[in-house]
Amino acid sequence: MVRMFVAVVPPPEVVEHLEEFLSFRREAASFRWSDPRQWHVTLAFAEDVADRSLDDLDDRLTAVAGRRTPFGLRVAGGGAFPDPDRARVLVAGLDTSEESDAALDALSTACRQAMSAAGARVDGQRFRPHLTLGRLARPDNVTSWVRLLDAYDGPAWVVDEVALVASHLGEGPRRRPRHEVVATYPLRRAGTPSPS
Repeated sequence: MVRMFVAVVPPPEVVEHLEEFLSFRREAASFRWSDPRQWHVTLAFAEDVADRSLDDLDDRLTAVAGRRTPFGLRVAGGGAFPDPDRARVLVAGLDTSEESDAALDALSTACRQAMSAAGARVDGQRFRPHLTLGRLARPDNVTSWVRLLDAYDGPAWVVDEVALVASHLGEGPRRRPRHEVVATYPLRRAGTPSPS
């Protein structure tokens, strides 16, 4: 059994831009920053995916991606879960057009369905697209960090693929998760017929 998620992974220049914005502010934080190399937008997550399901999941994600066309995204703004007054997680938000917001939501729904149809028990939380920036050991007020992130407006990029990622708990630096991209799935180019 493998812990896995399907995600949109921002390109290196997008990660570098946000990392530079945060770089000289990091030391003021009383929480644990996530590794920028692991920043992603989770579309679907399953705690345990059986090895025997991987080929089926691969086929299903290939089909899902082949039916979707690329769309634009940009990291902008900030937030916290469950809320800024008693946060456990600090996040960066996403700025989307109405069209790309619908595309992202539809892509998440399709990826969740693909994981479920392949036999994985998919996390059922409401889809709230974001990048996780930091985690707090106990709930705290991060309003000042959310206000800071509200001033951030990163470069736009085109989402043209999704990634299937295995998350190995405790195997990364300082016993954090280690993420391994298992496969990537290109979205259909405009003008290319959708697979049946």
